[in-house]
Amino acid sequence: MDKARFPGFYKLSIGERLKKVHENGWISETDLSSLRDGHHVLPLSRADKMIENVVGVMGLPMGLGLNFRVNQKDYLVPLVVEEPSIVAALSAAAKVFRQSGGIHAVAEESLLIGQIQVVNPPDSEQAKSQILFHKAELLDKLNELHPNMVERGGGARDIEVRIFEQTENNPLMLIVHILVDTCDAMGANIINTMCEEIAADIEALTEGRVFLRILSNLTDRAVVRASVTISTEQLEGKGYPGEEVRDGIILASQFAEIDPYRAATHNKGVMNGIDPLAIATGNDWRAIEAAAHAYAARNGRYTALTRWYADEDGNLVGTIEIPLKVGITGGSLQANDTTMISYRMLNVASARELAELMAAVGLAQNFSAIKALSTEGIQKGHMSLHARSVAVTAGAPKEHFETVVSHLIDQGDVTVSAAKEIIAELTGVNHKNEIKRKISTTAMANGKVILLGEHAVVYGKPAIAVPIKNAVVAEVSDADHSPEIHVPAWDIDDKLEESNTVWWQTIQDVFTQLDIADRKFSVHVKPNIPAAMGLGGSAAIAVAIVRAVSKHFNLDLNNEEVNHFAFICEKAAHGTPSGIDNTIATFGQPLVYQAGEQPRMDMLEFPKELNLVIGISDSPSLTVDMVAGVRERWRKNRKLYESLFENFRQVTESGIDAITTSDYVALGHMMTINHGLLSAIQVSSPELDRMVQIARDHGALGAKLTGAGGGGSIVAVADDNTDAIVHGLSRNGFKALQVSV
Repeated sequence: MDKARFPGFYKLSIGERLKKVHENGWISETDLSSLRDGHHVLPLSRADKMIENVVGVMGLPMGLGLNFRVNQKDYLVPLVVEEPSIVAALSAAAKVFRQSGGIHAVAEESLLIGQIQVVNPPDSEQAKSQILFHKAELLDKLNELHPNMVERGGGARDIEVRIFEQTENNPLMLIVHILVDTCDAMGANIINTMCEEIAADIEALTEGRVFLRILSNLTDRAVVRASVTISTEQLEGKGYPGEEVRDGIILASQFAEIDPYRAATHNKGVMNGIDPLAIATGNDWRAIEAAAHAYAARNGRYTALTRWYADEDGNLVGTIEIPLKVGITGGSLQANDTTMISYRMLNVASARELAELMAAVGLAQNFSAIKALSTEGIQKGHMSLHARSVAVTAGAPKEHFETVVSHLIDQGDVTVSAAKEIIAELTGVNHKNEIKRKISTTAMANGKVILLGEHAVVYGKPAIAVPIKNAVVAEVSDADHSPEIHVPAWDIDDKLEESNTVWWQTIQDVFTQLDIADRKFSVHVKPNIPAAMGLGGSAAIAVAIVRAVSKHFNLDLNNEEVNHFAFICEKAAHGTPSGIDNTIATFGQPLVYQAGEQPRMDMLEFPKELNLVIGISDSPSLTVDMVAGVRERWRKNRKLYESLFENFRQVTESGIDAITTSDYVALGHMMTINHGLLSAIQVSSPELDRMVQIARDHGALGAKLTGAGGGGSIVAVADDNTDAIVHGLSRNGFKALQVSV
């Protein structure tokens, strides 16, 4: 029996919901009465004893997250939050996870850190040695003072010492860390007391002066990891194929991994799930937030707390790694009756179990948010409840209420004035039942990574390329003006024709050939990859635009026709392109490409998943200039360059053999050789060479520049050390993203 599932729960009244929950054994008769009659509300007299200067009590809604199964156990999850859509989104995500077997979560250890700051010890290394030499005595002292905690299986576990050398602005500091298992308590007071208890001992051992003695909220010794695997069949819906939803989620995840601006919102979505559960259970949600965001920046660059990728079977896999030190005992929890109802409903046996559930809830909320972003958009779902309240305020009649709500959401203007206009049209003299809507159509295209053979491919040699799925989205909408194209992310907005006259004229010619140049429409393009970084952005934009106008105007272009028109745009952008970028942007499959009268385009199968890391520099890759430079050098010394291009061919053919046999060590070797050849034809740069070396120093099987060169990006083959390569590049100031083939 699925005890955590209540189909149609949201349609019930509050009383009916409580009855259902009680009948299924989640709450007792007493808790049912308390929740139904409002006896759980915090009394003013009790509130006055909890904090200072009390003048009132503020209420927040408590809802239930349904459908959760974590480590094969069912949960109803109490959530205290004021933001609409969070509870519904969590329940929907948990339902998808449940159908795929639920979430697996594990908290391997649960330690808090207390810090003692020692300033200006005469000899920092000697001071460190003294502390570590007396570690056992110090731990014994701490544990003797807290025998009850030791009896419960907790206590002080270890002592570590860190040294921060003197700088122009800071004195020499020695920081002592006490690592403590506080069992099921949150433990802040315990840690602070322990720091005070041995501060004098530390001062005597180091001969320095002790200042701060307090816990750290960066609880990186209480990290929880959770994961879920979802088949593509579970992802499809609302007109979106499962594979498309999967790839969109992966692309959103990659965006958050490389861009701190996106990562901040991405991680806020994670905390949208965790914080309401923390509040419902009386835990310090501010400490949890601080730990999560500090952990996200632990490698010197703020990044995502979750990762989404495809496994060898094509399933979507989601993981989260987050520090979570929570408690289930203590006076502060028992002070609030609602908190205790939450615990009785959850029936968690330990703080570790609660932390594992919290991580699962964070992963579910993250999934729900980026799934919406990758399909119909977050705003449509997020604004639905707001639209209903606006319709009420505007006085929508009962018989038209749902229609008004629907039109508000569709047109994206959820305001009282817009609602009144819709009501007027629906109830006016002409009794119109249809509202004129803005019609729009979207289409996607892929970016590319060239593993082997760029530049030589222009001269008839083969090249291997793999896609970056759904790198660009184009939306075509009806307008009252001649065609316009906007690419805000690349600072191309309204005046594209002035910024690139040749490309603008070419796309106009394409519109003419498609017989739509006289139509009135607007194109908005959202690239999810950076411009001019060798990742096929311009080709992907061309493909996405052609595909979107084809869908919008029912032109029914097939892939070959889309590819043809995109190649026309590529020639305008890059002069003499090989055709590989637009081809992979169109077809979205790994391929071997060879230009010619009859281009070779062999789809390439990877028997085993290939993990790649793309490093992105700070310098743009100017394809047209790099291609022209190689052509000029080829003209001046054809014999040498033909010989070099033949070496490119041999390396590429060897790479194809390595891929078909899953010999990725050999593939990495070929990529490193290929980078040497690219350096020989003068398209690398010191920055790209440095990125390649960083990747190899951190365990890459091979690495090379990818694209035209001069700037842009590199690609590295990872073994089981993807994170190490990403962190190595990040620590040196470069962006990095992960791609699986």
